[in-house]
Amino acid sequence: MSLDQTTTTPPRLEIRNLTRRFGDRSVVDGVSLAIEPGQVTCLLGPSGCGKSTTLRMIAGVDMQDSGEIYADGKLICDTVFRVPPERRQIGLMFQDFALFPHLSVADNVAFGLRGQNVDKRKRVEELLDKVGLSWAIDDYPHHLSGGEQQRVALARALAPRPRIMLMDEPFSGLDNRLRDGIRDETLALLKEEDTAVMLVTHEPEEALRMADEVALMRNGQIVQRGSPYNIYNAPVDRDAMAFFSDINVIKGVSNGALTDTLFGQFLTPGCGEGAPVDIVIRPQHLHLDFDRGGKGPAPTAVHGQAAAGVVVRARFMGNESLIEFRMEHDGSALKATVPNVFLPNVGTRLWLTLRRDRCFVFPAKK
Repeated sequence: MSLDQTTTTPPRLEIRNLTRRFGDRSVVDGVSLAIEPGQVTCLLGPSGCGKSTTLRMIAGVDMQDSGEIYADGKLICDTVFRVPPERRQIGLMFQDFALFPHLSVADNVAFGLRGQNVDKRKRVEELLDKVGLSWAIDDYPHHLSGGEQQRVALARALAPRPRIMLMDEPFSGLDNRLRDGIRDETLALLKEEDTAVMLVTHEPEEALRMADEVALMRNGQIVQRGSPYNIYNAPVDRDAMAFFSDINVIKGVSNGALTDTLFGQFLTPGCGEGAPVDIVIRPQHLHLDFDRGGKGPAPTAVHGQAAAGVVVRARFMGNESLIEFRMEHDGSALKATVPNVFLPNVGTRLWLTLRRDRCFVFPAKK
């Protein structure tokens, strides 16, 4: 091979145009993804969008109607050829830990291992030490807390050294106090093992916290892929934006690439003349204008002009306050979040501005 030639290492997991139909309904419709060793990719979307069905096809417990699945560049499944699930070197973790109650922690972790007993015991001890459960090696699952059982399930899934780990809502059964810590520990251990991870969840916070790449699914298709930062800050459409946070929608009609709103004119290039548009902004990017009171200096390029609204409700949310307004201009409802405690009385008249650089323009949703 010449010095200028390079070799390309195939992805640890690659799926190409996976499709699964139940009757006339396409549950998964042409899904393609590639995941590298040590990478965490999250399939994120609402219930029924096809996430878990995709996971089941990769695991081999469900068959696709079309498409191919590869591991390290080798075909493991198409519509003719199929490697059995137990030979795919794929680990599985689910919401239900599925530990065997009649087996000790050590025997649960060793369940999928082959070889000499002394080698099995060494691997079990190594993993239980990594998850901080060496002391429980001879205990039984019912002696452990939910978080401890989850760590045993993780050790069991990692014991055979899978190339790929599939995780379906694995942390939803844990209380909030435990969840963040267990997620972080799990992520660190999976990356240490250089495992390619596909995580399925309907919780945006979990996806943003854990994933290197997020694939947002809707109606059986991936509608957007990217890093957590990019998928949050450059949503492909209004629904994608709304999946990650509350949104405010300001209605308008395009007129010569400009749209008039209660906050002034917005550039709306690409929208046809007379086309209805949605200008969408998150509550944290609406600001209370105490200095100008809607008057004073001219509008700025960032904040535009102020608009008056009447407080409908104010609630303290812990780190911030959420204030709901009825806007005087058109009676529309908008929400703003304010750091710390700010609870104006219902009926209070306040002025709002918005961050124009944090607004997104989409064709109006019908």
